[in-house]
Amino acid sequence: MRPLIVFLACCLAAVSAAARNTTGRSFSSEFFFGAATASYQIEGAWDVDGKGWSIWDYLARTDPDHVADSSNGDIAANSYYMYRRDIEMLKELGVTHYRFSISWPRILPYGRANYVNQRGVNHYNEFIDELIANGITPFATMYHWDLPQNLQELGGWLNEEIVDWFGDYARILYQNFGDRVKHWLTINEPYVHCNLAYGYSMHAPRIHSPGIGYYECGRHILLANARAYHIYDNEFRSVQGGKLGIVISSEYVFPASDSEEDIEATRDYFEFHLGQYMNPIFSETGNYPQVMIDRVAAASLSQGYNSSRLRGFSEEQIEYIKGTADFLGLNHYSTRIIYRNSSVIGMFEIPSHEDDTYAASFQNEFWPASQAPWIREYGPGLYHLLVHIKDTYNNPLVYITENGVSTTAGLNDYNRVSYYRSYLNAVLDAIAEGCDVQGYFAWSLMDNFEWALGYTQRFGLYEVDFGDPERTRTPRKSALVYKEIVRSRTIDYDYDPDPYASNAYASSAWLLSIVFAIVNVLIQL
Repeated sequence: MRPLIVFLACCLAAVSAAARNTTGRSFSSEFFFGAATASYQIEGAWDVDGKGWSIWDYLARTDPDHVADSSNGDIAANSYYMYRRDIEMLKELGVTHYRFSISWPRILPYGRANYVNQRGVNHYNEFIDELIANGITPFATMYHWDLPQNLQELGGWLNEEIVDWFGDYARILYQNFGDRVKHWLTINEPYVHCNLAYGYSMHAPRIHSPGIGYYECGRHILLANARAYHIYDNEFRSVQGGKLGIVISSEYVFPASDSEEDIEATRDYFEFHLGQYMNPIFSETGNYPQVMIDRVAAASLSQGYNSSRLRGFSEEQIEYIKGTADFLGLNHYSTRIIYRNSSVIGMFEIPSHEDDTYAASFQNEFWPASQAPWIREYGPGLYHLLVHIKDTYNNPLVYITENGVSTTAGLNDYNRVSYYRSYLNAVLDAIAEGCDVQGYFAWSLMDNFEWALGYTQRFGLYEVDFGDPERTRTPRKSALVYKEIVRSRTIDYDYDPDPYASNAYASSAWLLSIVFAIVNVLIQL
């Protein structure tokens, strides 16, 4: 009976969303569109111009078979050298904002602030200047998972000294780029980073500590974000006038049935995932959600620990963390359905964050699938998540900093077109509901190195030919559709461009421009 209830609920939600789609709404002129990337995933140039090793450089050399296709980010999309082409792509799309990340080991090769790599600073200065010269507003992420290997050897995110290391790094970024970068994103997706690195040991540094290291990692990220925020507040904000936010990822979740167990499990899931990072920063009280504090403490004692595996914050630390974001960067990809019954017993490793949450999930098989097993298209989920954030955390300013879906190679990416239309409709729904959403970044501008999945997943609006030394970028159908949404500020379901025809036209136009230039020179001679 439960699957039928879930199926009917999803159908009703989809019908409701479709009804809202007919209202002819548009994005306001103040709402901005952009695209997003991350340094290790696209830059390449892993050991040039003084860059130090990151934890992913180390993983690629010590455990290459851990990545699905035994690949790495040594060259990736080669954006370190091809960033001008990347900026051309942004202009082709018509977007006005670009979210990129700065490579910590490219700025501080040894992780610490005692040695700054001027060549790395010069590279980002040139890149930021080029963005601004082309009318693109930079959104710079300080940390997108490429920790300097030297710091990892000192404990990385499990060593509380990283709060000081990150603060020193942030100060150097403000000093060198803050005169032009007015939107900073401190740390990308603490839940995903800590869980995949320390919970499931899928990502670098691959340390298996799901019920202890996971919590320590998250605790130190919250303190590091606060340190970067207070340094900016005390030393730079009055002169530079920028804003800082943190990037938090979240699915939307809803109960599999109307049973009290499933409803409670859904509440718990939100608190143990979104709430773990939102509550300390965005709630009026600060600190972790109380259900987390109580449950992890009780579970820890029953498992023979002398204290809670979730190390608490002092009152001073609670106040230090609270309010340390001017806006929320929200990454969202999909929705899950939550349940709790006897089948959940023994499902998860003990101890672990999942066992502490004590809730299981699944996705509706009728939602459109993608190349990634964890992403199914369910646009209304983003609407409900934004409303949940508005109602729970006093309607913070939100930028959608990542949203996208994976496909196989090829230009006719129909499912990505469907996905973007569905989720952008959800953003319009949320704005109509009063949610303070002011911008949207598509993930990703181009195909990239997708961490442990290598190049088996394609998230790009632009297809990258990784077999070509030039790493040729070609716009997909989704790029053309996104471009039209950006231009018209509306979502036209009848617009169906042919990417092959478009690229053929672009190639011929490029050749004609060369011919005309040569003719013009000959005439002047």
